[in-house]
Amino acid sequence: MLLIGMFDSPFVRRVAITMKLLDLPFEHGNWSVGKDFGRIREYNPLGRVPTLVTNDGETLMESAAILDYLDELAGPERALLPRAGTERRTALRLMAMATGAAEKGLLQIYERVFRPEDKRHAPWVDRCRLQMSSSLAAIDRYLGEHGVSQWLVGKRMTQADITAVCAFTFLNDALRVAADAVMFQSLAMLAARCESMPAFQETRMAFFAPKS
Repeated sequence: MLLIGMFDSPFVRRVAITMKLLDLPFEHGNWSVGKDFGRIREYNPLGRVPTLVTNDGETLMESAAILDYLDELAGPERALLPRAGTERRTALRLMAMATGAAEKGLLQIYERVFRPEDKRHAPWVDRCRLQMSSSLAAIDRYLGEHGVSQWLVGKRMTQADITAVCAFTFLNDALRVAADAVMFQSLAMLAARCESMPAFQETRMAFFAPKS
């Protein structure tokens, strides 16, 4: 399979980590949505990442759809998203907060990097930061209530942990969210534990500036 996109994207990275954890071999198309925009559009008309080209030549877009496909390949016993019930709903809720936080972080970065300073709207940036921080705080609080030595959902790593850590690491690299307050201590501990694992280390790419 071919995974298109750079690992400085938390959305690309969570797919890559998942594929490594599930022992699903892939070729990495380390393409930037900036300089490689045209090349990516040959597979995805939006020019967005991640994009996955399966062994059958099918093209999948958006990380959530790709992760669903990977779980299907892995089978129900190895799938990283719980199959049903409370655990599945909890994982999906935590994942939604994590990806939402990452998206609000990206909006802040785009405002800072691409918009002239005199055109920036501070109340809107502040709103994005509040949404981002509130989502991270909610995940951190949930994790703290269940003990920092445990996973977010159940007794093993799930997609909730992968997604939360990818989002947190990205936001900390780009916006230094860990310095904001002690409210993220539990999440920071989970991230440190996960980032020491091979699948996370092999996909680690510090974020310096947006590529599109």
